[in-house]
Amino acid sequence: MIYYFKKYPLAIIIIVIICYLSFFTPPQTELSEVTNIDKIVHFLMYGGLSLVLWYEHLRIHEEIIWKHIIIGAIIAPILMSGSIEIMQSNLTSNRSGEWTDFISNIIGVLAAAIAGYYILRPLVHVKEK
Repeated sequence: MIYYFKKYPLAIIIIVIICYLSFFTPPQTELSEVTNIDKIVHFLMYGGLSLVLWYEHLRIHEEIIWKHIIIGAIIAPILMSGSIEIMQSNLTSNRSGEWTDFISNIIGVLAAAIAGYYILRPLVHVKEK
């Protein structure tokens, strides 16, 4: 467990922030009036998390370990987002779980996978295994 704290510190911080943001009651602001702002936020949160997971993986490995990327940077964030949506729906009175939020999360993760492979990988100069 300590391994993950040392190797993936930014991702862990982002996971904690996402969990906090997923369960607190957001204040009403002018941004609340923007159509689908919550979907954009979901896309950015999970896309950002996945992209950071890609970056941290590429930073510590000389070659891409596809099993780690698929499980850790794609499947795990999607499962996390689905679990949070279910918990919001069943365990809170101030939040609701929505399929459209879940779909936005998935699209964010998939966009990050594309960016991770085509943008981050060449920048970090990691080989394919």
